[in-house]
Amino acid sequence: MRYAFAALAAASVLASPVHASVAERVDALFAVSTTWFVNLIFADLPGTGVPWIVGWLVIGAVVFTLYFGFIQFRAFGHALQIVRGKYSDPKDAGEVSPFQALTAALSGTVGLGNIAGVAVAVSIGGAGATFWMILAGLLGMASKFTECTLGVKYRNEYPDGTVSGGPMYYIKKGFAERGLPLGGFMAVMFSIFCVLGSLGGGNMFQANQAASQVSSVLGVPSWITGLVLSGIVFLVIVGGIKSIARVTEKVVPFMGGGYFLVGVAILLLNWDMIGWAFSEILRGAFTDSGIVGGMVGAIIQGFRRAAFSNEAGIGSAAIAHSAVRTKEPISEGFVSLLEPFIDTVIICTMTALVIIITQQLLIDANTGMYILGENGRIANVEGVGAGVPLTSAAFGSAFGWAPYALSLAVFLFAFSTMITWSYYGVKAWTYMFGEGETKELVFKLIFCFFIFVGAVTSLDAVIDFSDAALFSMAIFNIIALYFLMPIVKRELQSYLLRLKSGQIKAYK
Repeated sequence: MRYAFAALAAASVLASPVHASVAERVDALFAVSTTWFVNLIFADLPGTGVPWIVGWLVIGAVVFTLYFGFIQFRAFGHALQIVRGKYSDPKDAGEVSPFQALTAALSGTVGLGNIAGVAVAVSIGGAGATFWMILAGLLGMASKFTECTLGVKYRNEYPDGTVSGGPMYYIKKGFAERGLPLGGFMAVMFSIFCVLGSLGGGNMFQANQAASQVSSVLGVPSWITGLVLSGIVFLVIVGGIKSIARVTEKVVPFMGGGYFLVGVAILLLNWDMIGWAFSEILRGAFTDSGIVGGMVGAIIQGFRRAAFSNEAGIGSAAIAHSAVRTKEPISEGFVSLLEPFIDTVIICTMTALVIIITQQLLIDANTGMYILGENGRIANVEGVGAGVPLTSAAFGSAFGWAPYALSLAVFLFAFSTMITWSYYGVKAWTYMFGEGETKELVFKLIFCFFIFVGAVTSLDAVIDFSDAALFSMAIFNIIALYFLMPIVKRELQSYLLRLKSGQIKAYK
């Protein structure tokens, strides 16, 4: 623990007013040196307004959906059986159960994107963005299936029962197996971006947003939230994936279920408006509802938010699913396709419906068009900004206590995302620098240090760079999936034949 205290003491220096200018200079330095990279990753496709990286993810999802014959729909029922443990042999290699692997991976995707990201989508793209968000989530299920199958197939299994897996392993091993060049280089590049992404989008951003919401609603200073988060996260992640899985299998159902139930309660209180809400979603998806860009604007925001929320195609979830106890890679591919469905189709849709039904977005009664503010976004009743404040206002309009509960949800969402992304970062770190408890501890201390820094400072350029690094993972991952998807198809055909013949046994 003395290492943790030393790291937090160092972080507190950055938090002090005397050294505030240091943080500002660091941010300015990053802005100067990395803006070109951030702009490159998030650049729009010419004449579309769609970031090319979002198009890259969506096109990949379409390809995998067609190549595997709409596997996300054909295998949905069997995936639920696997999660229940029906086909789990306790003697199989691995560290966690299918349910634990699912919740661990979900904790990395179910987060602030479901609360803040959806609010941003509908405030820019209107209700119609919800339709395209759902479609993107359904397509992304095929991407998750592909990458998580490969994650298990090419993982490293060690004598002590631990495992390491993920895109860095299947890129190197899979390319070597097929006689393809550059596998080692692409695996290292993926690992570098994974480490940077884990420290930024999977860490600092989460800590910053959680501290901001807790401070605004409860008045708790950001440095206290940072200290608490750093300490709790360290205590969990020091135990490795088993410890993380034990926490996420409890926290994820609690936080996701609680958030969903409050949302459903609001929808039931306004049940007579549910039909109207869906008609607004369909109207906005295929017609001009007054938003910037019209129907195209709704499509852009829906696809963009879905890609940022469920991370299908980025490769991160494959790292968590690689730790599952199974000898059948395809079975975990089936489990993983449930993630985008839960994250995007269920939770994101519920958030959007609450915002629409509580009529937070202002509509001109005469024209039926949205009323735009000076910033080009749809004006809202409370006059709050997009993101968490808009979702908080929507929930608060039904239940006065909802903003306080939402603060707890934001804290838990941030916490669960951070502990899972710490595992992703550790596996990428040890891939580059070698396995070992000391090497893992070094990264975990660095990770907790950046939690505190993220909570007490606004290093916007640093976080922008880290987010760009996170989505850069998709460049190498999607390329690898295109080359390796024939291997997944062979695994799928073999699995389905053995399942039909009874060779794959049910244990429950």
